[in-house]
Amino acid sequence: MGFLLSGDNVPFIAALVLMLLIGVVEAAGLGGGLGDGVDADIEANGPSLLSWLNLGRLPLLMLIVVFLFSFGIVGLIGQQMIAAVIGRPAPWLLAVPAALAAALPVTRVFGQGVSRILPKDETSAVSRDSLVGRVAVIVTGEARSGSAAQARVRDQHGQSHYVMVEPDNAGDAFAEGASVLLVRNAGARYFAITNTSTSLLD
Repeated sequence: MGFLLSGDNVPFIAALVLMLLIGVVEAAGLGGGLGDGVDADIEANGPSLLSWLNLGRLPLLMLIVVFLFSFGIVGLIGQQMIAAVIGRPAPWLLAVPAALAAALPVTRVFGQGVSRILPKDETSAVSRDSLVGRVAVIVTGEARSGSAAQARVRDQHGQSHYVMVEPDNAGDAFAEGASVLLVRNAGARYFAITNTSTSLLD
């Protein structure tokens, strides 16, 4: 217990505690679509650190959980090995960068394993462009030209994403509850027109 309570191990214990808190919040349904909202704004196309870490196979929130677990476990194991040699854990200023570097490949390996276990309909990340042409519902605020509001849109897997929407026509405004059709996107922002078709639903 004294080893775990060492001040030099606080970053690793904190990472594991944060991982557990995220799990509890999501399990209780209090996440508010956080993972979906973030995934909608990030694409893992092309070579990048995030794509190497399996963003695209895993939602970003799940990837964060895997990284926190990897960082916490790698750090504590490393500190335990160092304490066995010199009698005490390494200073956290040295241990944290080393654990961060070691946790990245561990995150990649764990992420690949988790992506095989989780159901595909829960782990399919989608690109921003794939949401264009879908119906969204304004859930927070009023969308006006130059002033975006938050809207909920479902992808082809039935997952909800929360995106920022502006009218495509400068004179339009969308109040909360309005049904709109996403017609284009620019970065993380979407532009929409009024959904006039009764056959197109969120």
